[in-house]
Amino acid sequence: MAVLGGTAMVALRVSDSRSSGLIGLIGGVSAAPGLLVAGAPFADEGRYPLAVLASVPMWIVLGFVASRRATASSVASWRDYWRELLWLTVAVVMGAIAALVAATTILGESLIL
Repeated sequence: MAVLGGTAMVALRVSDSRSSGLIGLIGGVSAAPGLLVAGAPFADEGRYPLAVLASVPMWIVLGFVASRRATASSVASWRDYWRELLWLTVAVVMGAIAALVAATTILGESLIL
């Protein structure tokens, strides 16, 4: 998630285009779902570091769940772990996108498109 969050941050710093904003917003809230709780992208940017820090325990728990699921088999490899973590990560990304779509619908402003 650090790579995804770093990519989002670089995309936002490099350009002000719509595509970099889309990459930055979706990548940022996917890497740190706590940003949605903090009110990103509308809230004061002073809250963002705490929101990112609050997302770390969630990823630790998801890593633990992935490790437990991967080692359910007596012969487990890192490939099994990464496969399990990928499914959990896809679920988080889809949830973040759904939250952004819901915010767009409720607020009547275009956040994504």
